Amino acid sequence: MEEGQEMTTMDTPACSQIQQLSVFLANRVGSLMSLVKLLRDHHIEVLGLSVQDSTELTLVRLVVTDPEGAQALFIEKGIAHTTVDVVVVELDEGGRDLNHCLSVLLAAEVNIHFLYALLARPGRNAVMVVQCDDGEVCATSLHESGFHVLAQEDLSR
Repeated sequence: MEEGQEMTTMDTPACSQIQQLSVFLANRVGSLMSLVKLLRDHHIEVLGLSVQDSTELTLVRLVVTDPEGAQALFIEKGIAHTTVDVVVVELDEGGRDLNHCLSVLLAAEVNIHFLYALLARPGRNAVMVVQCDDGEVCATSLHESGFHVLAQEDLSR
């Protein structure tokens, strides 16, 4: 942060954790498309997703523009889901690249459970979702190392 610049609520890492939704889908042709269409029909955009396939089920992790609305929709439609807080960090080609990001998390002794790229690019740089054992330490470490840690407001449209 530059001298004379005030820290706002949005600048605090605790406000930077974003809710990710996880849904198990039947491993059938079109099930992912149906889920994405359901969200889109309710004006909720998928900004990032990770899909892990198995023989019978597929785990879909989603970052969306309106996580509370998506949860309410899933409850209304009887779609079993879970939520977990994730950190969304912007990377660039300079000193704040993937290698530096991982080095910061290693130095902070943060265990990464999973990570994946986001489809949306608010600052036009690569954006990555990180879920780890301590999201607050993750967000704070990245923020203090000069990374732009995004808040839900940065992603919602």
